[in-house]
Amino acid sequence: MQYNTARELMPIREYGRSVHDMVKFLLTIEDKDIRQKNAEAIIEVMAILSPQLKNIEDYQHKLWDHLYLISDYKLEVECPYPVPTREVKQQKPEPLPYPKQRLKWNHLGKGFEKLYLKAIDETDEEKKQGYIQVLALFMKVAYNNWHKENVHDDMVKDELFAISKGKLVYDPGIKFTDFVDVGNGAPIQASQTPQKPFKRSFQNNRNNQNNRNNQNNRFANNNPVAGNGPNRNNKFNRFKKKNNANNS
Repeated sequence: MQYNTARELMPIREYGRSVHDMVKFLLTIEDKDIRQKNAEAIIEVMAILSPQLKNIEDYQHKLWDHLYLISDYKLEVECPYPVPTREVKQQKPEPLPYPKQRLKWNHLGKGFEKLYLKAIDETDEEKKQGYIQVLALFMKVAYNNWHKENVHDDMVKDELFAISKGKLVYDPGIKFTDFVDVGNGAPIQASQTPQKPFKRSFQNNRNNQNNRNNQNNRFANNNPVAGNGPNRNNKFNRFKKKNNANNS
């Protein structure tokens, strides 16, 4: 009995030991045409074993690259794509440069710092108050993420006052919902936004109520049991005539 620990390591374990054995046998075939047909058959088997690769654009290219990788780049067949090489596979990517800009407040992030600079440079007091409300909300969310508890408004007010050296004063009495973003980065008060017309909706509700009343009236007139409709009156008149004839 042979254990997997004693066998040769597989370059791509997702395809299983059988595919690797077929590729080994493929290297021993001397006839070029037979080797080409067997290579294409192995590609079809690899596609069946890895259906998730079909979601990738031009997944056949990836399968052929895997076939060459399993054969240790010793396979000699006609590939419909550029033949991969060991040098390209082992080539290391260039290191990504890390940002050299240092953050003043690491726990608040870079977005807070950008918004803070806009609030400092803003000359319009109304817009500045809107920026302050956004900064305070940002600080509350950051504090909740770090400490898993809510923060009091006085703490946010004192911290923002200390960070800005008295240039930004947070007023807890003003709610964040009193300011809305108009799309160009300029917050305005919600009282300045145009109100939606309500006259049409009120008129529609009134019409719906009238329709329901008319429907109830028609039901009462046509139903001989509910209400004093014409059918009920006719039945009562026939009963009255019958009694008068019997009495006479």
